[in-house]
Amino acid sequence: MTKDRVEERYSRQVLFAGIGSEGQKRLAAGRVAIVGCGATGSGIASLLARAGVGKLRIIDRDYVEESNLQRQSLFDEQDAAESLPKAVAAARKIEAFNSAIGVEALVDDAAPGNINLLLHDIELIIDGTDNYETRYLINDYAVKNVTPWIYAAAVGSYGITMNIVPGASACLACVFPEMPRGMVETCETSGILNTAVNVVASIAATEAIKLLIGGEAAKKLRKTLWSFDVWTNDHAEISAANPRAGCLACGKRDFVHLAGEGRPHITMCGRNSVQIHERARPIDFGEMQRRLETHGAVRHNEFVLKFWREPYEMTLFPDGRAIIKGTTDTGIARSLYARFVGS
Repeated sequence: MTKDRVEERYSRQVLFAGIGSEGQKRLAAGRVAIVGCGATGSGIASLLARAGVGKLRIIDRDYVEESNLQRQSLFDEQDAAESLPKAVAAARKIEAFNSAIGVEALVDDAAPGNINLLLHDIELIIDGTDNYETRYLINDYAVKNVTPWIYAAAVGSYGITMNIVPGASACLACVFPEMPRGMVETCETSGILNTAVNVVASIAATEAIKLLIGGEAAKKLRKTLWSFDVWTNDHAEISAANPRAGCLACGKRDFVHLAGEGRPHITMCGRNSVQIHERARPIDFGEMQRRLETHGAVRHNEFVLKFWREPYEMTLFPDGRAIIKGTTDTGIARSLYARFVGS
């Protein structure tokens, strides 16, 4: 893209005093990872791509379904029909409306064993995940490596977000010393308004722009955990300006989540589903389709293999990871995986 076209594309943004031409140059040099590209993640990815952030790495373990289209702004019906991985579908959409930036799609699940590789050259991490297990893992990585990150979540009509700048603010473990236990609201149990998603995505993306520009812009960063409800109009703020004395992560530097302590091999991923991690088990989709055809309906593309055997649906990824839909019983999921893929 020529210099004149670049200047025209971002001309209205450059006119904004908080950004200007120098701020736009800093955005172009920015390197951001978005971990999870569902509702909030896809919204944030779209906004940052349109703002001209130079490099986006989109990391997501899941694939597009029709039920996503109500709120996940980067996907369409064709993506759902093809069961495209969300990271791939998002990268394709972004490349279609802004070919001048770099977008990297990683179809993977952030875990202690691979998070260093996923995030090693990134200057800002943004949370687009759907579970606290991954958020605490991101927090450990960010605090250890002094990398800022933005916590963001939405469920029902409620959204919440917080900026985390290691050494200069509270971290996630400062505010929530213990990971939530027991029943936690999800989009599957409580539903979600796309308006709540868009609000939290807009706020998080704006804070990301401030962080990337730095200088005077960074002085405008919000220093609170901010929550709001678009339906009831309730909102609240809790100070997150200072680290908490005795915090396990940023105080004691005891990174239990990064070490993998307490992380189950099989994790629930919502939607009446179980995810099974089988790393270092490469899958030949062509051979697997031939094996499965006598047991149920099966199809694949280069990214995923789908296998239906009522009442279950298995989505298999090239590295051996699988999402088994139709049960939340890990025993049933493991049995199905062992029977049709291998133990």
